[in-house]
Amino acid sequence: MDLSFYKSAISEEIRDEGRSEGRAEGRAEGIAQGILLFLARAGVDVPDEARERITTCGDLETLNRWLLRAPTAQSVEDVFAEE
Repeated sequence: MDLSFYKSAISEEIRDEGRSEGRAEGRAEGIAQGILLFLARAGVDVPDEARERITTCGDLETLNRWLLRAPTAQSVEDVFAEE
C-alpha cells in the first residue's frame, strides 16, 4: 500500500492548516469563556441569545474587544456596545 501521500508537502500543508484552525477555535472558546466568567462574577444576567452570540463568535478581534469591556460591564449590552 502506498502511504506516500501522508508524507507529502500537500498533506503537511493540510495538517498545518487544520492545526492553525484548531488553535484559533480554541483561543476563541477560551476568550468566550473569559467573557462569560467576568459577566458572571459581576452578577450580569446573560440571556441565552447573548450567551450563544458570545460562544459562537469566531472573530478573535471582536471577542477581544468584548473581553476588554466585560470586567466593567453592568449589562450584556455594555459588552456588545459599538464604539
